[in-house]
Amino acid sequence: MVTEDDVRRIALGLPETAERPMYGTPAFYVKAKWFARIREEGDVLVVPVASEEHKRELIAAAPGSFFTLPHYDGHAAVLVRFTAVDVGELAELLTDAWRLRAPKRVLETFDG
Repeated sequence: MVTEDDVRRIALGLPETAERPMYGTPAFYVKAKWFARIREEGDVLVVPVASEEHKRELIAAAPGSFFTLPHYDGHAAVLVRFTAVDVGELAELLTDAWRLRAPKRVLETFDG
C-alpha cells in the first residue's frame, strides 16, 4: 500500500515537476501539464494513460487496483487505489504519466 507521501516523493522526484492544487487536492505537473492528482477520497490517484484502450486493459487486468467513474468516460485517465499497488508499481505509473505530458526537451534530457 502506498501513501500520499509516496506519491509526492516519486512525483516530485521527476524532472521539472511541481505540486499545485487542482479541485482543492494535490496535483503534480510537469511544466504546465498535470500528470497526477490525488482525489478527494485521499487514497485514490488519477493518472493519464496512453489511450482509452489502455485504460480498459488496465481495469480488465487488475480491477482491484484500477477503476474509472462516469466523470472520466471519454478520457484517457485511470483511477488507482493506493491500497492495491506497491511503491514500485506507483513509480512506474507516475513515470509513464509524466512521460505522456512532459515536453520533448524535458524527455530528451531525462532519457540522456
